[in-house]
Amino acid sequence: MQVLQVQLEVGPDPAEVGRARRWARSRLVGSGIGADEPLAETLILLISELVTNAVVHTGCPAVLRMLFGSPGSAGSPGTVRVEVADASCRPPLQRHAEGDDTNGRGLELVDGLADRWGWQPEGAGKRIWCEVDRSAPLIQVQMRPGPHAVATQGAGAPVVGPQATADQRIATGATGVPVAPTNGSGMAESRKA
Repeated sequence: MQVLQVQLEVGPDPAEVGRARRWARSRLVGSGIGADEPLAETLILLISELVTNAVVHTGCPAVLRMLFGSPGSAGSPGTVRVEVADASCRPPLQRHAEGDDTNGRGLELVDGLADRWGWQPEGAGKRIWCEVDRSAPLIQVQMRPGPHAVATQGAGAPVVGPQATADQRIATGATGVPVAPTNGSGMAESRKA
C-alpha cells in the first residue's frame, strides 16, 4: 500500500498555528478530502490543537506531518494520521479544564475527535499523533455558551457534556477521562472501543 506523507516545519511562534492550518487545508484538498467535508474540519481542528500545544507548551520548533492511506489499527487504507514532533522530551499532559477556563481542553478534544491517539519519544523530543478513519462516522461538535459543548454522532440526537458516551467524549472537562496510560517505555495510546 502506498502512503503519502507531507510535512511542514513550524516555528515556535503562535502565529504559526494559522499557517499550519492553511497549509494542512491545501494538502487535504490535494489528497481528495474536500475543504467543506466534516472530515476536513475535524482534521484541521486536530492539527490546530496539536500544533498549538507544541508551540505554546514547549517553545520549540515543531514538525507537522500528515500521512494519507496509512494503515490504522485495523489495517484500513482510509486512515489519515497527523503527527506533531517537537524537541521537548516532556510528555504531554492531559488537563481537565473547569467551567469557563480558556485553556486545558486541547488533548481532551483530541481524545474526543480522533479514533486513536498517543505519543512516543522521537530523537531528543517526542511525537504526538492521532488517527482518523475516513470511513468512521464523525462526531460533530457545536460550541454553545456555557461550560458544555454539544456532540452528535452521525444523525444522532445531541449528547451534552457529561452525558456523552466514550465515543462522544468532548472537551468539557466534565468527562473525567484520565490521561492515556504509558506502558513504561514512555509511549501512550488511547483507542476508541
